[in-house]
Amino acid sequence: MGGMIEVVAPNLKRRLSGVTATVVRLIPLQARLIGIVATGPGLPAGLPHIPLISCLWLSRDRLRVWHARRNTEMLLGLVLKGLFRRRLKLLFTSASQRRHTGYTKWLIGKMDRVIATSDRTAGYLERPSTVIMHGIDTESFSPSPDRAALRARLGLPEGVLVGCYGRIRPSKGTDHFVRAMIRLLPDHPGVTALVMGRAVGKFRDFYEGLVAEVQAAGLSDRILFPPEVPVDQVADWYRALDLYVAPQRWEGFGLTPLEAMACGVPLVATRTGAFESLVVPEVGALVPPDDLPALTEAIAAALTWPLAEKGAAARARALSHHRIEDEAAAIVRIYREMLA
Repeated sequence: MGGMIEVVAPNLKRRLSGVTATVVRLIPLQARLIGIVATGPGLPAGLPHIPLISCLWLSRDRLRVWHARRNTEMLLGLVLKGLFRRRLKLLFTSASQRRHTGYTKWLIGKMDRVIATSDRTAGYLERPSTVIMHGIDTESFSPSPDRAALRARLGLPEGVLVGCYGRIRPSKGTDHFVRAMIRLLPDHPGVTALVMGRAVGKFRDFYEGLVAEVQAAGLSDRILFPPEVPVDQVADWYRALDLYVAPQRWEGFGLTPLEAMACGVPLVATRTGAFESLVVPEVGALVPPDDLPALTEAIAAALTWPLAEKGAAARARALSHHRIEDEAAAIVRIYREMLA
């Protein structure tokens, strides 16, 4: 089986994650360029994929690339290659910006090639890597031709909208965003803040505590917590904004700044993940992570920017430097080098 399969991209996590989203975004584009399939649970029905058990029986008529993005996937690739004698070249993409455990270092050392998603990520690898940054679908994420009509449809107020989206938890700095806006809004009439995302499990109390802080400050009508929307609707919520804030304390890469930029929204972000490579001065500002005074000051300064002009620059930057088609093609070039 699998005579036309040149690359297998495993996804060994059922719950939606950033890695899963990356696989789902890239494979349809890469499938136009090379014979690639995904494998694993929780994948969309329309995605080119094969059952996980089928990987045990991939024919040995050709060399294939196994593209892992997690430890479990590196390990499975080693098992398929070593124990089941599948003809595989092993590739790993690392997005982590922390010191790896001995076990992870051992796994990475067994890979034939390694991709890093940023220069900072590459710095944590103890072996050579190729830096390929994530890209964004600049067609799905694009500015609105009529933002006033869009806001009316979403039930959002007029004036300046400042947003912070994504999972609601301490590592994402959601509390810093909320507290910065509590400090700023009394002096900035006409500005409304939006906090949208998912708070699950142990982070539910964290979320409810932030809502209580907003209520205690008397700002429940100006710091809004709309319910999380499906992935295919989230672009509209970026398009409605005037300013985006990415206040993370820590991040592996972080796609939300790219999503905002592609929708023509300038931003304030912390110096973590790949944000220093994404947020150049013409599109926004950077502050140290976990520094509430600096974040508050930067948002206050951003509210004085020519926001439409900055937003146009952000869109142009996304188009010129961060298209997902370019990411997909760069990774396919790695596949072809490994198969040559």
